[in-house]
Amino acid sequence: MSGRLASFRGPSTPSSSPISVRQQNTPASPSRLTELPHHRTLRTQLLELRNIAYEWDERVSGQGLKAVSSLVNARTELDNDLALIPEGRQPTYPIVLERLRFMESCIEDLHEVVRRLDKLFQKMVKIIRGLEVLLREVHKTKGWKFAQEPLWVTWSLEKFVTKLPYILKPYRRSLEMHLDLVEQLRPHDVTFDESRQIVALWQAQPHLAQGGWDAIWEDICTVEVDRWTAPR
Repeated sequence: MSGRLASFRGPSTPSSSPISVRQQNTPASPSRLTELPHHRTLRTQLLELRNIAYEWDERVSGQGLKAVSSLVNARTELDNDLALIPEGRQPTYPIVLERLRFMESCIEDLHEVVRRLDKLFQKMVKIIRGLEVLLREVHKTKGWKFAQEPLWVTWSLEKFVTKLPYILKPYRRSLEMHLDLVEQLRPHDVTFDESRQIVALWQAQPHLAQGGWDAIWEDICTVEVDRWTAPR
């Protein structure tokens, strides 16, 4: 965890012992004496970002992975059925038609997953833009020094708001990757080996491994946000 926190640099990186940090005998800044509206707004929006990230994972690993696997399996089964037909004979109409209809339904399910991921990404953008507005309002009413004071432990409102946009890049790349994977799966002549690689990439979500919510922000919020609730 300390390595993830250190990646943001600066003297405000929490120590490895959150309890001892909270109990340090240091003068409390005005913003730390009691929670103000911007404390509660920030916590609420951070929790919403976490919910979005968790729904993202559920969409990809649940509905999306099921559709990808079902599509690949249906194509494999059709290839196996066709291979059993004696040379020179045509397959019966229902075998091909029913399988093709099922494959198209799987592809439509994948498009629906990607559409949902795009909506989730736009929600992330909206939340972060809203927090940028919050920072400007606090700056305007309380002054820039106030916005740079620690909120609960060591991170200030200004640091939260300026660091959060970094989470958008891995999720945008992940969205683009899943869009591309769906297009790669659309042709029915895609090989089994190609399909297997697509399934593995879909499930791995490599762009989120280093920059997704669980990779960085859950640890930060656990240390830096007072009354942070445990993930479900």
